[in-house]
Amino acid sequence: MNCPRCRERDSRVIDSRISKDGLSIRRRRECQKCGYRFTTVEEILREGLTVRKRDGRIENFDKHKILSGLRRACEKRPVPVEQIDMMVNDIVLELEARFDQEVPSDRIGEIVMARLKPVDKIAYVRFASVYRDFRDIAEMEQVINDLKEQERK
Repeated sequence: MNCPRCRERDSRVIDSRISKDGLSIRRRRECQKCGYRFTTVEEILREGLTVRKRDGRIENFDKHKILSGLRRACEKRPVPVEQIDMMVNDIVLELEARFDQEVPSDRIGEIVMARLKPVDKIAYVRFASVYRDFRDIAEMEQVINDLKEQERK
């Protein structure tokens, strides 16, 4: 592992911790040359999962796109980064369990919204507004009214 400061290849592991979900290992390292400390994450490579887009294109699955969308939706909301990371890992596990190779992009969006809805309603509406590509304010209003109705129950 190259040191991010001096690019030296020789570093030693100071501490290793398994993530809460058990799917990755966080390693604290120290460069043997300059003494700089940095963190690396080791996780299982998931191969073979592809996404069928709405227009028919197929591309490789990228969990970072889900992470990016959730972070944008949760921006300035009281949702901890760790909770977002855990949601992403749960979503990936669910997709791998449900689909062999090809995942329709609309299923990804629906699963993300289902996970986000109980966490933060505002973030849910933000994500839904991008994912569902609302054409006018009435469509967004309907989603908000549905949320209000569910809260009353």
